Amino acid sequence: MKLSYDLTLEQVQKLIMTPELRQAIQLLQYNSLELNEYLEREIEQNPMLETVHNDQEFENIEEYTKDKEIDWKEYIEKYDDISYKPQRDRNIKEYSYESYISYLPSLKEHLMFQLNLMRLEANELKIGENIIDNIDRNGYLITSVSEIAQFTKASVHDVENVLAVIHSFEPLGVGARDLRECLLIQIDELRIRNPHIKKVIEDYLEDVAHNRMQKIAKELNIDLIEVQEICDYIRKLEPKPGRCYSGNYDEVKYITPDAAIQLIDGEFIIILNDITGPRLNINSFYRELMRHGGDQSTTDFLTEKLNSAMWIIRSIEQRRMTIYKVIESILKFQLDFFKQGDKALRPLTLKDVADDIGVHESTVSRATNGKYVQTPRGLFELKYFFSSGISGNDGDISAISIKSTIKDLIDREDSKKPYSDQQIADLLKKKGIIISRRTVAKYRDELNIPSSSMRRRY
Repeated sequence: MKLSYDLTLEQVQKLIMTPELRQAIQLLQYNSLELNEYLEREIEQNPMLETVHNDQEFENIEEYTKDKEIDWKEYIEKYDDISYKPQRDRNIKEYSYESYISYLPSLKEHLMFQLNLMRLEANELKIGENIIDNIDRNGYLITSVSEIAQFTKASVHDVENVLAVIHSFEPLGVGARDLRECLLIQIDELRIRNPHIKKVIEDYLEDVAHNRMQKIAKELNIDLIEVQEICDYIRKLEPKPGRCYSGNYDEVKYITPDAAIQLIDGEFIIILNDITGPRLNINSFYRELMRHGGDQSTTDFLTEKLNSAMWIIRSIEQRRMTIYKVIESILKFQLDFFKQGDKALRPLTLKDVADDIGVHESTVSRATNGKYVQTPRGLFELKYFFSSGISGNDGDISAISIKSTIKDLIDREDSKKPYSDQQIADLLKKKGIIISRRTVAKYRDELNIPSSSMRRRY
């Protein structure tokens, strides 16, 4: 065998990841927040790019009214002769700005306000401020009384007295060192006289958590029904008193859907949301400047920026069309879900949608990552519609559909004799869904539903 070096020509097809292709893939993977942040940076760096605004601006009132004919007679008839105020329709519900609160005080501010209303000495106010500084978001004291006494150079007795004052503040239970003390403070402030409630909180909280009613009834020598009522009352108390005054920590985060599916005249229509992917345009000023020529370096710079801007615009439009096609395919596969709900959700994979719209699975994965759709049945992430399936008598059944069936069975069960996991598996078998007891337990845990012993009521 002869070994030698030589030069040969060969034609091959190879996919090269150009910077533009990487950019298009990246834009598809971005969620709405990341996309808007990316476009803001690009608009700052590229003078050729600008967002499209539908709002028309007018320099004077003549331009605004040029194409409009005003019926002055009808306009004046809306006013009375005395006050020149328009007539008010009493059937329209009115909203006042005073009905809305723009600022919610934090827990610390709320407690400091109450502390300053108390008649306390200067050293007691100092102790109270230090105690409030050491109360966490849930309303619990996170440091010991001895440490506060050492920091404020006061006695432990004085700190305990000030802490007792703070225990009387709203919300009830604030300043407690543990859950047991928090609940005891609440029943003391509410003046609950039943000694058994206090006894259960002091000695049987863990048994209440595990629904050990018979043990509590036996040791306290009281009826099971009374134990059930005591446990129900304890569960109504607030375990985290500070969460009502969390300020900006728990501020509600809203999700802006990338698209909406609306039922119009019996037909589902897909509407893309321009807010999540704003439309872009080429700046007319710089476009005219490049067209008229001038300095060569300026023209070259604008040409480069124009090519970059055009590629971004095409990538954004391609992203919109890909998301639209993916949602359209999901709507076709999961049409029964939009009509009937979770029970009609069928198993669906990325490959099914990819084959349907003629793209790669990775493209579908990127198009569904972090994207949300508003439907008549609520707001869902696109990943929600993809789930594994289990073979049933009537074909494949999705895991979400099985979970919904399990939840319905548990909602309708007799609370005195709740279904065990094996009984639920047997009931599902009668419906044509064959799964094991362990699978039922797994789905039940994913639904945050406790076991039958925890669900039992007396």
